[in-house]
Amino acid sequence: MKLAIGNDHAGTEYKAAIKAHLEAQGHQVSNHGTDDNSSVDYPDFIHPVATEVENGTADLGIIICGSGNGAAMTANKHQQVRAALCWTKEITELARQHNDANVLSIPARFTSLPQAIAMVDVFLATEFEGGRHANRVNKIACM
Repeated sequence: MKLAIGNDHAGTEYKAAIKAHLEAQGHQVSNHGTDDNSSVDYPDFIHPVATEVENGTADLGIIICGSGNGAAMTANKHQQVRAALCWTKEITELARQHNDANVLSIPARFTSLPQAIAMVDVFLATEFEGGRHANRVNKIACM
């Protein structure tokens, strides 16, 4: 699977670990995040992830910032992106099943690294249920 990942300074450690975890599983990962802890503006690193998901050069995206909120808000400006801010495996699973989330937003300051990796695994393993949820998902984007 082709994945895009991006992060700000609060998510550097998480991004490195998640990227290594995904590559060890054979996934291709394009890194749009910062690789150090110096303060940066998260939109500079999140828009490229959302663009890849939106134009289909990445199957899914993973974004990481301190609270996950700024990253999710930025990604969701893209019409074909459905970024879900998640902090448990259960919420992650529902975001995929019911909302067809195609970007996972991780709050690095509010989840442990093992929890974040577990959420990534759930995100990749869970399929959209469709059915009654499809009609709702089709109403999300502004035309």
